[in-house]
Amino acid sequence: MKVNADLHLHSRYSMACSEKMELPTIAREAAKKGMELIGTGDCIHPKWLDEIKKAAISNEEIRIENTYFVPTTEIEDNRRVHHLLILPSISKAEELAEAMAPFGDLAVDGRPTVKLGGLEIAEIAKKMGALIGPCHAFTPWTALYAYHDSLESCYGDMTDYISFLELGLSADSSYADRISELHRLTFLSNSDAHSPWTNKLAREFTQFEVPEITFNGLKKAILREEGYGATLNVGLFPQEGKYNRSACIKCFTHYSLPEAEAHSWRCPECRGTIKKGVFDRVNELADLEEPRHPDHRPPYLHLIPLAEIIQMALGHASIQTKGVKTAWSALVESFGNEVEALIYAEPEALAIVDRKIVNAILAFRNGDVIIHPGGGGQYGWLELPEHLKTEKPESKKRSEKNSQESGKTGKKEKKDTSKDPKQASLFDLNPGETEKEDGGEKDEEKKDEEKKEEKAEKPAGQRSLFDF
Repeated sequence: MKVNADLHLHSRYSMACSEKMELPTIAREAAKKGMELIGTGDCIHPKWLDEIKKAAISNEEIRIENTYFVPTTEIEDNRRVHHLLILPSISKAEELAEAMAPFGDLAVDGRPTVKLGGLEIAEIAKKMGALIGPCHAFTPWTALYAYHDSLESCYGDMTDYISFLELGLSADSSYADRISELHRLTFLSNSDAHSPWTNKLAREFTQFEVPEITFNGLKKAILREEGYGATLNVGLFPQEGKYNRSACIKCFTHYSLPEAEAHSWRCPECRGTIKKGVFDRVNELADLEEPRHPDHRPPYLHLIPLAEIIQMALGHASIQTKGVKTAWSALVESFGNEVEALIYAEPEALAIVDRKIVNAILAFRNGDVIIHPGGGGQYGWLELPEHLKTEKPESKKRSEKNSQESGKTGKKEKKDTSKDPKQASLFDLNPGETEKEDGGEKDEEKKDEEKKEEKAEKPAGQRSLFDF
């Protein structure tokens, strides 16, 4: 059977998380999204573990109505690297809490920091029978490749035990598969959600073929045993990630890697720190000019949450407007959940809502959107092509306003002429295969032009996935 899973999120006991991040609310919102399996997150936090126990049907089954949970936790090591652990049962979560307690205060934050390295955490995970892998592996903060140049540098003798890698919002399979050491791993797309609403929860998710919705069934899929495995990764365009491009963390001006190095990673505009982006970090790490996808690698479908697509289509200022909510509810009620409407619904069946919304959904299925990359902590933003816009002159201003409402800023950015790999058809056996493109070092005579607004990027099309 195929299940949609979001395996990395946080509870209300984690810092900067909504008080609504409680299991019944998460279960209800996950069902609207189309998720069958959700990670509990924070399963070694004492108060959250008590709530998990209350929702449990047995030691190995945690379920609220039709939403299944698997015990998970994110742990920060002594090098600030974050690791995701997926556990077999509640009793194993209790054992893990006991093992970690001497090395950090588990009650301070749902995502604890411990005085252990990646190798030691992996050794404890193995003793618990847990699966382990790096979280948001490429981001410049709290990530594997922020502090290490290889899996072995982090995990040492336990490297072979690492079974998956979480791509994070600023990377996809085409980025990660340029690094040969990652080919054997299963790639996970997860939301890292801090609130339960459907524009956050499962904004990235992984679809698996599993024998059953249990830890053992998930384990077989992640380890690709008995023919089971991941069948689809779904997530944002990597350029949308707030650390995709190298940029100043104060004014968000973008810089190419040679420029950042020439300025000693100090922004000449405001003297802020230039933070290296995932795009440049992957180029540093890659031993392949183009991604080579192993046979087990599934397609990667780039989408954004349905409410945000509706907002773009209607030209509304927020996903909270009556028009957005009405259209979203109509689609979810008609097709059962958001995933069915976004990915599988036939175009003619979508006609229950405004034609502008239908066109926008189809544009995302085809990858026919314009991308303005993010960097330095500012999310990128998207816009529809000219023929789909409701208001052409104001579209950019509105998108910047929406970004600000989501904790982003709308300052002008330095033009970035480096380009991401083209997306190939998602029906290809090696999805996401790319063509090598120029790295984008800028010429001196273009310096004046570079102070203009950043050039948008338009990826090659991706096909809709009616047969997945």
